[in-house]
Amino acid sequence: MRLLLLTLLSCGVISFLPAQETVTTDTTVMDKVEELQEIQLTIDNAPTVSLDESDAGDASSQNISSILTAGRDPYFSAATFNWGISRFRIRGYDNDNFITYMNGVPMDNLDNGTTAFFLWNGLNDVLRNRDNVLGLRPNTYSYGDIGGMFNIDSRASKQWKQLRVNYATTNRNYNHRLMATYSTGMTKSGWAFSGSASRRWAQEGYIKGTFYDAWAYFMSVEKVFSSANSLSLTTFGAPTRYGRSGASIKELQDYAGTAYYNPFWGYQNGEKRNSSVASNHQPTFILTHDLKPNNKTSLLTAASYTFGYRNISAIDWYNAPDPRADYYRDLPSFLYTVDSTQASEVEQLLRDNEALRQIEWDRFFEVNRTNVETIRNVNGIEGNDVTGRRSRYIVEQRVTDVQRFNFNSVLNTSFKERYSLTAGLSYQFQKNSNYKEVDDLLGGDFYVDLNQFAERDFPGNVSNQNDLNRPNRVLKEGDKFGYDYNMVFHKAAGWGQVVAKWKAVDVFAALELANIRYFREGFVRNGLFPDNSEGKSEVFNFFNYSAKAGLTYKINGRNYWFVNGSYATRAPLSNNIFVSPRTRNTTVPNPKNETIRSVESGYVLNSPKVKARLTGFYTQFLNQTRTLTFFHDDFRNFVNYSLTNIDKVHMGGELGIEAKIYKGFSMNVAATLGRYFFTSRQEAYVTQDNSQQILAENETIYSDFYKIGGTPQRAATLGLSYRSPKFWFVNVNFNYFDDMWIDINPIRRTTGAVDLLQPGSDVYNSIIDQEQLNAQFTMDFFGGYSWKLDKSFKGMKKPSYIYLNVGVNNITNNRKFITGGYEQLRFDFEDRRVDKFPTRYSYAFGTNYFISVTYRM
Repeated sequence: MRLLLLTLLSCGVISFLPAQETVTTDTTVMDKVEELQEIQLTIDNAPTVSLDESDAGDASSQNISSILTAGRDPYFSAATFNWGISRFRIRGYDNDNFITYMNGVPMDNLDNGTTAFFLWNGLNDVLRNRDNVLGLRPNTYSYGDIGGMFNIDSRASKQWKQLRVNYATTNRNYNHRLMATYSTGMTKSGWAFSGSASRRWAQEGYIKGTFYDAWAYFMSVEKVFSSANSLSLTTFGAPTRYGRSGASIKELQDYAGTAYYNPFWGYQNGEKRNSSVASNHQPTFILTHDLKPNNKTSLLTAASYTFGYRNISAIDWYNAPDPRADYYRDLPSFLYTVDSTQASEVEQLLRDNEALRQIEWDRFFEVNRTNVETIRNVNGIEGNDVTGRRSRYIVEQRVTDVQRFNFNSVLNTSFKERYSLTAGLSYQFQKNSNYKEVDDLLGGDFYVDLNQFAERDFPGNVSNQNDLNRPNRVLKEGDKFGYDYNMVFHKAAGWGQVVAKWKAVDVFAALELANIRYFREGFVRNGLFPDNSEGKSEVFNFFNYSAKAGLTYKINGRNYWFVNGSYATRAPLSNNIFVSPRTRNTTVPNPKNETIRSVESGYVLNSPKVKARLTGFYTQFLNQTRTLTFFHDDFRNFVNYSLTNIDKVHMGGELGIEAKIYKGFSMNVAATLGRYFFTSRQEAYVTQDNSQQILAENETIYSDFYKIGGTPQRAATLGLSYRSPKFWFVNVNFNYFDDMWIDINPIRRTTGAVDLLQPGSDVYNSIIDQEQLNAQFTMDFFGGYSWKLDKSFKGMKKPSYIYLNVGVNNITNNRKFITGGYEQLRFDFEDRRVDKFPTRYSYAFGTNYFISVTYRM
């Protein structure tokens, strides 16, 4: 209990997420928020029944019922439903500290550890059967993770028997959505079928220059052979294409007159065109077998296969000016240091002409069409010359083709009345094929597979060839170029968990053993690294173990106190080990596992009128690794910046209360008080991106006590609801967010960045200080009404309903809400001007709505 009080009283720790040189608004994040919000609105119209394990077993009736591990949690509802606008992260954890299962198989990616939610975006109707297990609690599906686990059961037998048709309109990422779902439920012959499809689209989303075009499909069939034996096959996919928006600098926001300035688009023949278009489609198949030989034992075995692509487009250029709309050398802030008159003229032009603030597509076409060149000795063949319009600007696709196979089997059994055992075995395989391809030549006839940065640094030799096996290769649309390599992963794991329940105490202990191995396989011989780019790299093999245990004291059937602890090791991610997988097999020296220590303690109240949870947590992450690639102005070259010895602490408290006040009136309160910060001085291993040269080893990053950005460390919500016996409800929430920080640039926290500066001076402080964002307030409204048609229209033979749900977020139209940002990785070592490469910001949407009308029979 002392730990709980200490963590609740603590306030203001820090943690550091290294900045990305290019960070964009992730549409899948917003899709996830919208999906959870709509599911929540539907749940508000439906009864909820939660059973404890003891309700269905043979345990002694003298025992006090155990705390629910998968019931509806008021804090979790606020964190996912009300705080989504702020990109809130539970306990400040990254997504790879949570795990998601569907129909018995894990859905996490082995390359980055995160759940690929985009696989099923738009399939809300068939994903409502969910269990959420928060933190370190035990569960019957998997070992779990330190943040928790989410289990989705989308099998046909778990779907409501219904025909459901829905139309929704919104002003968020998309404007319209159509969805239809049909499920038979379990038929007398033991079969169940379910199908769902949706379409979401917008010619332009909330942010200018974006668009949305998404489909989704789902099919599931299940055969129950007996009460003890069933087999299910489920398939789904969500082909999606959307224009992205990027975090922007304040200078251009001021010129544009909006915080939602998007540098990724421009006019082509008078029409808006986005340069950063994301597209994905990865169909998934899941086969699940459920065996229950008796009422005390079950064996769930499942296998899945996923394949498909995820692409992002971008502009590439050769021997031409930087085409980015927000390139710093083209902005008045830079030009004022060169020619103040010219800068003033450019500033006025940018303010007056929107097209000049955006990408100049028409200029790209003009440049390409007038650039006639002859390429000698194409593909290395003497005399094989090609003459034509050589593109200086193109649109490229950065492609990741994925193949993923998962197998998982979980046994649950109980014995001697009070003991239960859960054990599982899993195997996961994943292969990512990474390459670029030419998407649009923009009026030219061809492009050439050359590295212009290598040409600049190593003139007159073959280093500029991206593929030495095919030098001077002429590229057409659809051709691969630049890089081409696979990352291959294998992971095997086994785990076990024992739960023992006595009258007043429950205890559990769990152990997981896992082995992951991965390697890179290159398919081109890069001119810069002819002996270290093509072929298979060293195979990295990491053995990991995790253990957790916990105790719950059942004060009575309504009041509980619990404490759980965990110790785990985890393999570093492959992208942090390979310093530049695009070009070579080189890795950071002696990569090691990271270590995670976590403890949580709290109090839970479950009563007919009040549900409440108060929890304190403390988590240490030790020995993490992170690799970044960017242009380093001191070394005057692109570098691979590998950070090691990253330690951080996440600590704080969580409070959630759901109370029935009086005759349909209820109140929800949720709050979190956290401190997430770095606790170590990191070390940088710096290599030149276009050579084997090591530029620095063990360079100290003075990162200790800098805060983790990207999420509020304090948040609170107060919700007031009324549910009428006439089948309608309304809900109003008041939300508060504070202690939000900008992600820091590690090179600004080095000795070289402040060398010869007076400590405490304005310039010194401007370099090392971390920016704290202003506290923010929002209001949300949600309401719904259900109408039973067969009571109003006597001719209807089947029960039919109309549901109307309305959600309005950010009612006060708070457009100053910065949800995140990062210091750019470039830094002016010569003049020490932090505004030369200013911070980039992302903003929350202003007032936005979601209106949904559903017919259900």
